[in-house]
Amino acid sequence: MNRKQRIEQRLQEALSPVYLDVADESYMHAVPTEAESHFKLLVVSAAFAGISLLERHRQINELLADEFKQGLHALTMHTWTPEEWQARGGAPESPPCLGGSNG
Repeated sequence: MNRKQRIEQRLQEALSPVYLDVADESYMHAVPTEAESHFKLLVVSAAFAGISLLERHRQINELLADEFKQGLHALTMHTWTPEEWQARGGAPESPPCLGGSNG
């Protein structure tokens, strides 16, 4: 099972999202091929109702603590309730990488 699949499984089990998109964006960064180090999440879950954005992010960071210990470097998170998702109409694009080197 690769990192993307492990992330999907952990989030499905813990948050029962109505929508989940886990995108490996490592190719956009100066990392080795197959690095699986940079991900973007869109998690839409009723479990986020009444919880601050900071607490939502903390919850996901805790769920993925083992992945960070094993090489996950960056995680962009969009954590919305179903109502917030409907109002926003999708996740914004990730900005280009400004760090690292290509060599």
